Amino acid sequence: MASTYRDTTRTVAERVEDLLSQLSIEEKVGQLTQYFYFGGMGELPADFDITSLPPEAQEFARQPKLVEAAVGAGAAGSALFVTKPSVANRLQKLAVDGTRHGIPLIFGFDVIHGFRTVFPVPIAQAATWDPATITAAQIVAAREARSAGIHWTFAPMVDIARDARWGRIIEGAGEDPFLGSAVAAAQVRGFQGDFGPENVLASPKHFAGYGAARGGRDYDDAEISDSELRNVYFPPFQAAIDAGAATVMSAYMDLNGVPASGNSWLLTDVLRDELGFDGFVVSDANAVRSLETQHFAASPLDAGARAITAGLDMEMCMFDPAFHTLPDAVAQGRVDENVIDTAVRRVLTAKFRLGLFENPYVDESVTATVLDAPVHRHLARTVAERSAVLLKNDSALPLREEALRSIAVIGQLAGSKRDTLGPWVFDHDTAETVTIVEGIRTRAGDDITVDHAPGAGIPARIFPSMFDRQDPTVANTPVDYDDDAEIARAVALATTADVAVVVVGERQNQIGENASTSTLELPGRQLEQLQKIVQTGTPVVLVVMSGRPLDLRWADEHVPAILQAWYPGSRGGEAVAALLFGDVSPAGRLPFTWPRHVGHVPMIYSHLRSFAPDAQGERYWDEASTPLYPFGHGMSYGTFRYEALRVDRDHIGVGETVVVSVDVTNSSDRDADDVVQLYIHQRYGTSSRPVRELKGFERVPLTAGETRTVTFDLGPAELRYWSAATRGWIQDATTIDIWVGGDSTADLATTITVAADRAIPGGQA
Repeated sequence: MASTYRDTTRTVAERVEDLLSQLSIEEKVGQLTQYFYFGGMGELPADFDITSLPPEAQEFARQPKLVEAAVGAGAAGSALFVTKPSVANRLQKLAVDGTRHGIPLIFGFDVIHGFRTVFPVPIAQAATWDPATITAAQIVAAREARSAGIHWTFAPMVDIARDARWGRIIEGAGEDPFLGSAVAAAQVRGFQGDFGPENVLASPKHFAGYGAARGGRDYDDAEISDSELRNVYFPPFQAAIDAGAATVMSAYMDLNGVPASGNSWLLTDVLRDELGFDGFVVSDANAVRSLETQHFAASPLDAGARAITAGLDMEMCMFDPAFHTLPDAVAQGRVDENVIDTAVRRVLTAKFRLGLFENPYVDESVTATVLDAPVHRHLARTVAERSAVLLKNDSALPLREEALRSIAVIGQLAGSKRDTLGPWVFDHDTAETVTIVEGIRTRAGDDITVDHAPGAGIPARIFPSMFDRQDPTVANTPVDYDDDAEIARAVALATTADVAVVVVGERQNQIGENASTSTLELPGRQLEQLQKIVQTGTPVVLVVMSGRPLDLRWADEHVPAILQAWYPGSRGGEAVAALLFGDVSPAGRLPFTWPRHVGHVPMIYSHLRSFAPDAQGERYWDEASTPLYPFGHGMSYGTFRYEALRVDRDHIGVGETVVVSVDVTNSSDRDADDVVQLYIHQRYGTSSRPVRELKGFERVPLTAGETRTVTFDLGPAELRYWSAATRGWIQDATTIDIWVGGDSTADLATTITVAADRAIPGGQA
């Protein structure tokens, strides 16, 4: 008689329990083990001599056979970095046909901002301030990934990032927990959908506090107060969980002195008991074995035992899993087998929900059709258009093509296909990437001459990126590059042009994981080159390609127009051209505060009022302690007027909701989007509260002359907070200031009074 777990008429819970009851302890531990598979993107020739490789490379070359043996022995439940459907099917066959229970593998991959179609980087998507657009992008990313045999993405990264030196600021949604929560939920909805055949599991990461690494140095420890954890760092995870996230990834680093991947308070008390997560937790790469490296665990057995008892369910590893010591840990009484059963139950539940037992293989005949879909590329362009932020515009944009005969496009990044895509893509096709110079040339047409000069070189990293070794498309400045000659050529080209579009920024491998920086200056001599081009008198438009704020003080003072293009993805060049020529009005808004330079980091808009608030902009003796551009900032080719800010009542009780309304008018003669933002400040209460906090936003399309009323609800979810004074969630009876406008400096204001009419309902934010 067939086992219950094979019966599709039974519930997922029934099928899981039946299968679990048949597994040996070794098979259980296998389900909790995930291997990198270094043969996943291609295979070595059968006659390749591994001994010809350097000793450090031989271990990696032999690693695929190690993983295949583990799969065939039922000692692996998941593999990652498998992107070829044929390889996925071959490995899946080992698991399904070669083991006694035929439990399918779940294949994971870093599908961060697209698979074959590359969308703008995550921080750029956050700059759309448009959850629907973000969801649409991740639906496409999931569809493409699933067509290649991938079931699970290690995204979204929902770490709050308030230090621009930290390289992984590019993967998140910036500094604000309210915006970050909306972006997190939108991504989960896009990836997971209803667990259908075109969906992948989402894995919000890195739980928790990874974005607060000391000094912005990746992998360093973090010290974060309970108040900040609950008010700032946990809310995006809560939003992702509420949106249905099936998995969560733990962080590498120590949080308040305890490694996150072995922290039972974090993984059980908070994640499960407080935030209500019921899926499974996977470690970041080698994070379980790292518990020994971090001098937290005494041995691999101790590391595995402490991680799983803390609440970590699956170990991601490269070679020798610490979790493979768990049978010994059970035998020694270090781990209760029920703890292992709970973890296995969670993993199997995800596999059944995805339908892997019924459909373990990928249909290789449809992969190319899905990956080549033109509609995906069109959406990539749209997202890039919606994400760009116009930082400054003294009437220099949009370009008037009827007044142009020649355009000089300056900068190595302007012509770099790989850098246009940004970091954290591993299965890209640079041949189909549209660079900025290509986009401008196509948009300008035959009547306008578009010439490109690469100009100033961009120095390579002092410490090479670990990702460059697996990416043959990485762009670098040649070692024999003549900076003086190339800068002179760029300046000469700009001198003869009607307008110079100067593209500056960082290469894609100068930001991301393991790519923190000690400075926010433009690398190399890009600033010097910009200064020389401005001195020619040719009108200049600056396009910035980066994932973090850079030092633009000189540019802000001397260049009439600055467009933050981020790393705009597969169709980024088309999007930038459309924005420059005015085919689309920019409407992206900054998801972080833009500091003047690195000495201002960290700088956030939602700081406490603190002592001497009237001198907040005078904290430094040598320069204003104010941002170059505020949080939420972004300009448009349209103009907007805010009027009639009102509340449906100016007095509410604790636990009640007030409706805030404002009339927004497009007072220009062109259609454009605006992003309406609502901020609050609590004047007094149990704890001090930030001077301003984002509590509502809406991206609003407005035709020329149109007026629209935008409304927001302000209730207990927006008004309560976690107080260190009471060690719990609270909503105060107080006075609340409300502002609505186009960024965090909005000045259209009103107030409401919150009275202690009744107790706040239970629960948390």
